[in-house]
Amino acid sequence: MTKITGLILAGGRGSRMGSVDKGLQLFKGKPMVAHVLARFQPQVDEVLINANRSIDEYAALGYRVIPDAIDGFAGPLAGLHIGMTHASHPFVATAPCDSPFLPLDLIARLATALQKENADLAVAKTFDQPHPVFCLVKTRLAPHLQSFLESGQRKIDKWYASLDVVEVAFDDEEAAFSNINTVEELKSFEQSN
Repeated sequence: MTKITGLILAGGRGSRMGSVDKGLQLFKGKPMVAHVLARFQPQVDEVLINANRSIDEYAALGYRVIPDAIDGFAGPLAGLHIGMTHASHPFVATAPCDSPFLPLDLIARLATALQKENADLAVAKTFDQPHPVFCLVKTRLAPHLQSFLESGQRKIDKWYASLDVVEVAFDDEEAAFSNINTVEELKSFEQSN
């Protein structure tokens, strides 16, 4: 497969964690996003971070930070759109800033399935649960996504439904998709892992 831009989605409100910037919350002594970067960066050819606040803190990690083009914390699709617009490569892979255990073979498995099925987008799934913010998508679909967003749509599943999508089973790595949404979950994972 040709080169892939990796996009870390850190543009949310963090409302379930008291409206803090989740990616910058300390986990095992480092910001959560640093754990994501350690696992994600070796799998891609370029890293961008989508963030709508704490821009300087994210930029200090050494990667380009791009805010949504749409105001009002429009959700992961807004982040994906701006990432696709700024990507240097024909494919964009995404991972959220609050998933510090993501699979080390995430991109390889998504890319294999995308190529095999000649799909527009590959998305990770564990058993019956799709993980839409863990995806690999063709960058050339940016105008299609822009039209979708301009129509007022925000639901990631609805946009995916308009594409040729392949779901990629990660049943063997279910725990790798654990994300940390609340202070309680942060404390629990801090103690258990």
